[in-house]
Amino acid sequence: QVQLVESGGGLVQAGGSLTLSCAASAGTFSSYAMGWFRQAPGKERAFVARISVSGGSTYYADSVKGRFTISRDNIKNTVWLQMNSLRPEDTAVYYCAADRSPYRPTGFYTEKNSYVEWGQGTQVTISS
Repeated sequence: QVQLVESGGGLVQAGGSLTLSCAASAGTFSSYAMGWFRQAPGKERAFVARISVSGGSTYYADSVKGRFTISRDNIKNTVWLQMNSLRPEDTAVYYCAADRSPYRPTGFYTEKNSYVEWGQGTQVTISS
């Protein structure tokens, strides 16, 4: 089991950048694939990005591809989401999540049910 705490959210203007962090409790972090999801007001929680156990493989939602970068450090027990060229439609609460079955088929990467541990979320607001 791993506990997750996100930070780094805030208010930025469109076109700006933010980096979100997700710190995990020590222990088995390096055995989890990690993901980022987001939930805008009145909408379902949606997949944003995923990174493999080693960090060598990443996967993105089409809406953020080329703008967002997910990375991790298994020594620091931390995963980041670097967000560039932010748009008002990126406004949401961002959640990090841990998948303890890291080798599942690609089609399951975007499913919320694939992730067993969740952080409390951090608010990101993009002004136009």
